[in-house]
Amino acid sequence: MSDAQQITINPISRLEGHGKVVIQLDADGHVEDAKFHVTQFRGYERFCEGRPFEEMPIITQRICGICPVSHQLASAKACDAILGIEIPETARALRTLLHMAQYIQSHALHFFHLASPDLLLGWDADPSIRNVVGVIQAAPEVARKGIRLRKFGQDIIAALGGKKIHPAYAVPGGVIRPFAKADRDRLLPGFAEAYDTCRIALDLIKDWTAKNESEVRRFANFSSLYAGLVDENGAPNMYEGQMRIKRHDGSVVTQFDPKDYLDFIGEHVEPWSYLKFPYFKSLGYPDGHYRVGPLGRLNAADGMSTPKADAEYRNCKQLADSDLKGGSLLFHYTRIIELLNCLEKAEEIMSGDVVCGQDIRVTASPKNSEGVGVIEAPRGTLIHHYWVDSYGAIQKANLIVATGHNNIAMNRSVTLVAKEYIKGGEIREGFLNRVEGAIRCYDPCLSCSTHAFGQMALDVRIHDKTGALIREIKRD
Repeated sequence: MSDAQQITINPISRLEGHGKVVIQLDADGHVEDAKFHVTQFRGYERFCEGRPFEEMPIITQRICGICPVSHQLASAKACDAILGIEIPETARALRTLLHMAQYIQSHALHFFHLASPDLLLGWDADPSIRNVVGVIQAAPEVARKGIRLRKFGQDIIAALGGKKIHPAYAVPGGVIRPFAKADRDRLLPGFAEAYDTCRIALDLIKDWTAKNESEVRRFANFSSLYAGLVDENGAPNMYEGQMRIKRHDGSVVTQFDPKDYLDFIGEHVEPWSYLKFPYFKSLGYPDGHYRVGPLGRLNAADGMSTPKADAEYRNCKQLADSDLKGGSLLFHYTRIIELLNCLEKAEEIMSGDVVCGQDIRVTASPKNSEGVGVIEAPRGTLIHHYWVDSYGAIQKANLIVATGHNNIAMNRSVTLVAKEYIKGGEIREGFLNRVEGAIRCYDPCLSCSTHAFGQMALDVRIHDKTGALIREIKRD
C-alpha cells in the first residue's frame, strides 16, 4: 500500500442507536488510530428546563424505548431528594422489583438477540445469517427461550406499570399503584422457566469462553478502573448504595455517596463525537477512564447479593485472573451472572408480604433546591441531577448515562481490536465485525447517551447543482 487509507463502519450493527467507527491505516496497512463516533443527538437536558420537576420521571423515560424503566427510576429518586423524603418500604420494594424486571428483559435481549450471533455462529459467519434470524435457524430452542425470558421481564413490568414499554409507575414519593396479589400469584410460577433459560445462557457463555480463551485474552483486554454501586457487604446494589471505584489490582480507590458525584467525575468534550467522555477527576483525562456495567460492577464488587449468582461470581473470578479480568468479552459472561442475580432478587421480593402492601406513596412539597438520583441501569451507572426554583420548576438538568461512562473505554477497545486484527492491509469482513463486537460488549444505548453542554456548534454548507460551495455559515 502506497498511501494511507481510511475504513469507515457505518452504521454499527446490533446495538441501540446510531454510531460509526473510523479506522485510520498507515501506508503499510497497519492501524494508526480508530475512533467510535456517536452521531445522534438528544437535547433532553435543555428542553426539560422550565418543566415541573414532578413531570421528569415520565418525560425522561422517553429518552429510550429499551431502558425507560432505568430513566424513570433514576428520575424519581432525584425527585424524592428534592422533596426531602424517604419513600415507604413497599414502594421501595416495588421500584426494585420493576428494576429487576428491566434487567431481566434487557440482559436477555442483548445476550440472545444481539450478542449470540457472534457466539453461536462465529465472527466470520456470512453477514446474511449472522443475525437473530440466523440464530433462530441454527438454534431455534435457544432463540425461543431467549424471547420468552425477555417476555417474562416485560410481563412483570406490565403488571406493575400497565404496559411493557414506557410504563407509568414510579413517581416522586413512591409509586402510583399497589401490586395485585393475583398478578403476583400469576407471575411467580414463571421463575422456574426463567432460571432454566438463564442456566442455558450460563452454560453457553462459559463453554464459549473456555473454548475461546486465547481470543478472550487478546480481545480488548486492558487495565482500567471499575465502578458501580455496592451495598454494605460490597455486593452490587442495582437500586441504591455507595459508589465504589476499584483499581485493576482490586484495591479500592474511593467509595462515596453518589449524590457527590461531581466531586469525583468530570466530563471531557471531543469535537468528533456528540457523546462526552466522563473520567475520574483525580487521574485526569484520559488516564482516569473507568468501566461500568456488568464487567465494571463485578470487578468493583466483593461478591453477589444472592446465593446462586454469588457461586457463579466465584467461578468467573477463578477464570478471570489478573491477566484476564479486563477482557471486554467477559462483559457477556458477567451480564448473565447479573441476570441470575436479578432473577433471584425479583423472586425474593415477589415471594414476600411487603410487595403487596398498600402504603406506596408519600406526598410533600419541595424542600431542597436540587436532587440527585443514581441507580445501576443494565448498561451501568445512571445519574439524574436536577436543580429547581422555589416553585419546583427545572432550572438545570444533568444526565450521565452508562454509555457515557464507558466512552473512553469503548474507544480504547475499538483501537485495540482494530490493531490486533487488521495488519498489512488485510481487511476481512470478519475483522471489521470484531471491531463492532468490541462495542457490542458494552451494550451501549446511543439514544440515551448524548446531551448538551453550552451552545452546539453548527456548520451549514450550501452547494450549487454542480457541487461547488457557494456559501458557508459557521457557529462555534
